[in-house]
Amino acid sequence: MTETPAPHDPTSPSGPPPPPAGSPGPETVPGPAPTPTRDHQDPLRGSRTSGAWAGVIAAAVLLILLIVFIAQNTESTDIEFLGFDGSLPLAVALLIATVVGMVVAGAVGSLRILQLRRRIKRDRKG
Repeated sequence: MTETPAPHDPTSPSGPPPPPAGSPGPETVPGPAPTPTRDHQDPLRGSRTSGAWAGVIAAAVLLILLIVFIAQNTESTDIEFLGFDGSLPLAVALLIATVVGMVVAGAVGSLRILQLRRRIKRDRKG
């Protein structure tokens, strides 16, 4: 019977066997390519500061449009709602209606978000 050589034991004090002649050593084998970070992928990517700046610009444009709207709609109009009646400038009446609509929509949206968060929390526990 012929004896087969034992596989190399990496824990042996002699270390790993040398590479065969003509093959590149472990120092010359290229490793995996470095993965690019966010900064290298897109150096001009948006940040929180740029988002805030865009918000400030949008708010300024809306404010200018609002001032023009109020200046052009100063004519007084009669308002009647649920037994209350009065006279307001048209722009003020429309702005009040818009703000009330935004508050109602925000409240409904917030309640839906809370409902979904509770459902997710309940599903994770159960």
